[in-house]
Amino acid sequence: MSLLLVIVLLSWPQSTSKPDSGVTSRGDHAMGFSHELTTHHFRLYPSGGAIEVLANDPKDSNSRDQIRMHLSHVVRLFSAGDFNVPMFIHDKMPPGSQTMTRLKDQIHYRLAVTAAGGRIRITSRNPEAIEAIHEFLRFQIADHKTDDSAEVMTPKNSN
Repeated sequence: MSLLLVIVLLSWPQSTSKPDSGVTSRGDHAMGFSHELTTHHFRLYPSGGAIEVLANDPKDSNSRDQIRMHLSHVVRLFSAGDFNVPMFIHDKMPPGSQTMTRLKDQIHYRLAVTAAGGRIRITSRNPEAIEAIHEFLRFQIADHKTDDSAEVMTPKNSN
């Protein structure tokens, strides 16, 4: 019976909750905080989406502060059409980023500070930009292995 249990456990699908080591090591370097101590979420909304990063431990003020600094930097870079940081982290240009660069004047990025880190809301009224944002965020979900939904949903709040 125990051999059967071992076989079942070994054949059970493994969790996809961690990105590969390259994404993790390059991401830790580029972002200034550890994937092990934080959690990423990517959300798709009708008007765009959101990137949220949280410190896993509410008392980890170092990770929380680094998250906020990184997300603030991301807002400035993405607003200028600069997607070099995600290209470095993922070792390739994320899908959707070229269109987001071309339509940068029609995409808005807003940082909201949260108790455990921060959230960037990405919005546009341009359907082509929204599709590019969704493509970019779906790639993030897959490459960071967050298990977030790749479906468009209604945001729970306005931030």
